[in-house]
Amino acid sequence: MLGVERNASEDEIKKAFRKLARQHHPDLHSEADKKKVAEEKFKEAGEAYEVLSDGERRQKYDMFGHAAAGQGGGPQGFGGGGFGDVFGDIFEDFFGGGRGRSRAEQGNDLQYNLEISFEDAINGKEAKLKIPRWEVCGTCKGTGAKSNQSVKACSACRGAGQIRLQQGFFTINRTCGQCQGAGKIIADPCKSCRGQQRVHKERMLSVTIPAGIESGMRLRLSHEGEHGINGGPPGDLYVALKVKPHPHFIRKGQDILYDRRLHFVTATLGGKIEVPTLTGTTVVKIPEGTQHDQILRLKGLGAQGLKSQGKGDQLIRIKIEIPTKLTPHQREILNAFGEENGVDTENQGEGLFDKVKNLFD
Repeated sequence: MLGVERNASEDEIKKAFRKLARQHHPDLHSEADKKKVAEEKFKEAGEAYEVLSDGERRQKYDMFGHAAAGQGGGPQGFGGGGFGDVFGDIFEDFFGGGRGRSRAEQGNDLQYNLEISFEDAINGKEAKLKIPRWEVCGTCKGTGAKSNQSVKACSACRGAGQIRLQQGFFTINRTCGQCQGAGKIIADPCKSCRGQQRVHKERMLSVTIPAGIESGMRLRLSHEGEHGINGGPPGDLYVALKVKPHPHFIRKGQDILYDRRLHFVTATLGGKIEVPTLTGTTVVKIPEGTQHDQILRLKGLGAQGLKSQGKGDQLIRIKIEIPTKLTPHQREILNAFGEENGVDTENQGEGLFDKVKNLFD
């Protein structure tokens, strides 16, 4: 009846029913014969959905077919198995009915985009945020009225918030147009919020940025979003973090990478150099024969992990620096070095200096 596969999901079944219900709704057909056919189709679709939306009845239907679906006096009416919710949605689509404003509504979630420094992401910090949001009016306490005496029951719906209408063979509750579903009329609105129950304010918040946070992460502050309506709970505030790039360091998980240019003589003979860290400068020993792109590691000078107690390391990536100009004496020394190591500097098409440079590149 619904045109779905045997293994269809609940969402697929609901979607198929909604499509058929809209297509065959009796009130969309004016001619008597077409209206009668539509009523039958509409009823069949409703009965099919009534069975398949109930897990136990669907299981019996899968095993025994229509015989099982009809047990217990046939369909139980438009109410069980979640049928009322999807049917109510269809009524709203056709007739504008819906849930009145008197129902409690949760406030909206908010997002605040915060840019922090590389160091603050590594070490953590306390940040002060100014959040614009809708808050419950302090004057009327969210009633929207100047006083309790200013609130009167709506005369059109008698305080119900809905008006009952007859649509074909259905009785439909439609939102009251006079009170917009609130069930009450405010004769004298609150001057602070003008009857809107909420006012727009800025709130100062202190947010803890945990050590080790990374760009793209979000912090969730429960109930710090916009206040709800009619006593509804507030939403949440999400702080989306963006970390500024550092001029020297690159984050690699919990490790911090630092590129250090090194003269090829120091790389060849070894030595000591000073390198910056997030806690100051430190002296690093360069082993003899250090290669281009070789990684030296400083233990524990990286970033704190959000889910671990330990810290990462600082990685020093060596970039061999080749001089671009040589004096005649320096060239003589390098030629002698090449000859001693079996390098013909005159007949191989490129000088020793070029060979050394290409080697490191």
